[in-house]
Amino acid sequence: MNILRKVFTGTGIVFSLTAISQERIHVNSFGLAPNTFTDATTRVQQAIAACKDKPGAILEFAPGRYDFYPDSAVKKVYFISNTSSETEVPEKTKTIGLFFEHFKDLTIEGNGAEFVFHGKMTTWVFDHCEHITMRHVTIDAERPSMSEMTLKTVTPQMVIATIHPDSRYSIIDQHLEWHGPRWGMKIFHAVLADTAKGVYSYSSWAPFQKSRAVTIAPHTVQFTGDFSGFKGGPGNIFTVRDGIRDQVGAFINHCRNVQLEHINMRYMHGLGIVSQFSEDLNYSHIQIMPGENSGRVMAAFADGMHFSGCKGDITITDSHFKGLHDDPVNVHGTHLVITGKPGPRVLKLRFMHHQTYGFQAFFAGDSISFVHAATLEGYAKGRVTAARMINEREMEVTLDKDMPESIITGDCLENITWVPSLTVRNCLFEAVNTRGLLVTTRKKVVIAGNRFYRTGMHAILIADDAASWFESGPVTDVEISGNTFEGCGYNLSPDNNYVIAIAPENHQLLKGYMVHHNIRIEDNEFRIYDYPVLTARSTGNLSFTRNRVTWLNNFLSTGAPRPAFRLTACEGVKINGNEWQVPFKPMVLLQDMKTKTVKTDLPVEVRP
Repeated sequence: MNILRKVFTGTGIVFSLTAISQERIHVNSFGLAPNTFTDATTRVQQAIAACKDKPGAILEFAPGRYDFYPDSAVKKVYFISNTSSETEVPEKTKTIGLFFEHFKDLTIEGNGAEFVFHGKMTTWVFDHCEHITMRHVTIDAERPSMSEMTLKTVTPQMVIATIHPDSRYSIIDQHLEWHGPRWGMKIFHAVLADTAKGVYSYSSWAPFQKSRAVTIAPHTVQFTGDFSGFKGGPGNIFTVRDGIRDQVGAFINHCRNVQLEHINMRYMHGLGIVSQFSEDLNYSHIQIMPGENSGRVMAAFADGMHFSGCKGDITITDSHFKGLHDDPVNVHGTHLVITGKPGPRVLKLRFMHHQTYGFQAFFAGDSISFVHAATLEGYAKGRVTAARMINEREMEVTLDKDMPESIITGDCLENITWVPSLTVRNCLFEAVNTRGLLVTTRKKVVIAGNRFYRTGMHAILIADDAASWFESGPVTDVEISGNTFEGCGYNLSPDNNYVIAIAPENHQLLKGYMVHHNIRIEDNEFRIYDYPVLTARSTGNLSFTRNRVTWLNNFLSTGAPRPAFRLTACEGVKINGNEWQVPFKPMVLLQDMKTKTVKTDLPVEVRP
């Protein structure tokens, strides 16, 4: 039959009438029934295979629970941005529950099915697929790789905690050891959750690791040791996981036109839903949060959604991020460092960050920008005619013209073909100890109608760097409007707890050069508990207008009086027409810039 297919373009969604058969393939046709608690992996993969070369097919699940185990899962090597280094995880094989490779025009209809994963697994992979939709699915883990316990009693010498039933442990030689299917924990990353206040802060397993542990009741452990420096209190929930990102929550690799709709990620092991070198991605009504009756507070081992080297339009709408050990959304490219010039048109490049490497970052036909690492100045452009991997850490690219003589080793190359536009609309970000949204892309960005509730760090961070994570690049058109920000930034007190940070890591200021441009922060509501609101560095044409700033009582302690705005080496700034209902007079601090570069109705202080 003819079906209407959504197609995402730069101007929005259009519908195209495509003559393709809409065949329904039911997984129960392969001898698989829900709620058996047996391994569904092989039969689901057989059902997936039956959809191959059937454009328009619908892979359909009956409602209920399906269990996936690693023994019969697909195993494939993938190098994925921001995951594990050579020393952390030398073997890059991913263990994949649902594997889709070279599929076109496929819908995965879950009908509310719950997929439960056993052990450390990547839940699904879309690899070189086009026009793929997944909807009405819930993802969870039988034993999350996050362990949780609720503090009942806390003294300087002793802690009593109730262990969540999903968090398996043993007491060995009077020490508590966390474990799961074929894994134990030796590296510990901890976050303390004060769910009453909505405050999530970094903590440490060290005092528990050094203490004497004894089970005093079912799922209840008494720790005896030195807890004099421990900041937790009764009712807080202590969460801890291994720091090694050996898998990802899901992986979307070299795909086009992917839709995720009404997906509930109740727990993800690893980095999160990673989209790498994919284009036109539409994610709507996604919940990355614990199940309502699970009793757990963490849903993500690290990020929620991570986009590396994508292009086209990325849209994230009507989604809820709650309970993550890292950033809910991160959108970026990757700077590779120039290490050699074998010929006038040939460059040798290197991946620099220990967790990002091994994937092809440039392709024939891509446009590139040459970037000074210290200043982040893009000073020349070119086009790639050939690209190849030398090894896991190095690439070689050939250009269409002789490169400028000014190029030196140590500079960076940015791929400016693989950069997306981004829309984040009507989403809720909460219960996270890090940032809400990170974005570095030179295409249009719209962040509108969202709520950022008590994110531990900046609600929004616009960075760009060529020295630490090497996440590129500059922004050129950003609209931040109609959002509500409440109680954000507390983990960066006392000096850097700004609600929004425009913070490129240009370690050398270049007079007159702006890294970022055209950022409009308008018609938002800021509910602050402390003085800082916005910090910006090397940004041109920045406006903060028509915003309402109110005071949040009875939240956290206020720090020493300081400016609401800190601007460093910016130009064309406008801060006026805002409504202030706060118990202080806001002011603007300027560093390495003059008052004539700012139009404001607030007092201004200038420092060298």
